[in-house]
Amino acid sequence: MSIPTLIKTLTASDSASLSFHHGVSSVVFDSTYDEYMFVFTDIGPATDEADLTFQCNAVDASGYNETITSTYHNAQQQEGGGVANIGGSDGAYIQNNGTSFQDLTDNQGNGSDESLAGILCLFSPADTTYVKHWYSRIQQSANENSANRYFAGYFNITAAIDDIQFKMSTGNFDGVIQMYGLA
Repeated sequence: MSIPTLIKTLTASDSASLSFHHGVSSVVFDSTYDEYMFVFTDIGPATDEADLTFQCNAVDASGYNETITSTYHNAQQQEGGGVANIGGSDGAYIQNNGTSFQDLTDNQGNGSDESLAGILCLFSPADTTYVKHWYSRIQQSANENSANRYFAGYFNITAAIDDIQFKMSTGNFDGVIQMYGLA
């Protein structure tokens, strides 16, 4: 396993979005690394029950609307000790060749005891032969639940990707997102 190399740290403070674009503000997002990992720390939305989302742009593209196919799985435990829930794929959070921003969470709360942390890994974004695979693992405390959310999928394009944006499904957010490269 490779040792992650920190590329860039961005901090959201009531921000609408955070973006990492190759060549801007010392961001390296090309064939330098085989895998890129984004680490989320203390992400909290301004709006209750918003979802952390992401989308990419191919090189020289704009609009954050690349084609995604994705799946979702979760496990959660109620804060008060209620019944644990292990869920399968939920159609509300997955895409089948969709171009929307991809959810990474499920109704994130905005209370002081509700936040999220986790990772998103994107593989070989500079490759121009194959689709671009990704997965995420997010731990969130929301709606009096502790939940572990797993999302995975691929960008159904062979063009290289050099731009990624994170935002909430509604409203602004606070928190830290770090970008790492793994050779």
